[in-house]
Amino acid sequence: MLVLLGVAGPMVWVQTRGQHAVALDDAAPAPVAVVFGAGVRPDGRPSAYLRYRLEAAQQLYEAGTVSVLLVSGDNGRVGYDEPTVMADWLVDHGVPRDRVVLDYAGFSTHDTCVRAVEVFGVTEAVLVTQDYHLPRATYLCRAAGMDTQGVGVPARGAQWQRSVSYHLRELPASWKAWWDVTTNQSPTYPGPRETSVTDALRADG
Repeated sequence: MLVLLGVAGPMVWVQTRGQHAVALDDAAPAPVAVVFGAGVRPDGRPSAYLRYRLEAAQQLYEAGTVSVLLVSGDNGRVGYDEPTVMADWLVDHGVPRDRVVLDYAGFSTHDTCVRAVEVFGVTEAVLVTQDYHLPRATYLCRAAGMDTQGVGVPARGAQWQRSVSYHLRELPASWKAWWDVTTNQSPTYPGPRETSVTDALRADG
């Protein structure tokens, strides 16, 4: 029983504490939207899941809900660059380049949240990701010191086997999120501090 509590307790805690989703149209104004990376196709286009996140971020910007989009993803190997693909998609769809800030070291949800606060100085944001991922992202960003609300986008388009695997993956990932917060883990690349988000917000007036 103790082992079961030790395994299941943290997962339930993360999923419960992270339940703070709002509909896209109901999101309150915030300075920044944090958009989590989600894979790039071999031809350089965003994956379907990533495109849904980018579409939601674009709508938040166009509605005036947020002023700056922080796109955070994996750029850890040659030829693979999620943040640049994300930024290029947003610019191609009407978001001004100077409204998009890139975090090249968002290797995990934990890394993205901690770096958003400690490197980019984000203290208030709308989080944009798939609905199944949102509780963990919300938990981690709040634990990092960010005042957040989350917009969960659909997880449609994937084969059902892959969709089930994504949902099941949240169980061990939630345990790891709890462990990272409890042990105060540092991101893979902690810093240095950047002013790009602050500069973009200041330019916005």
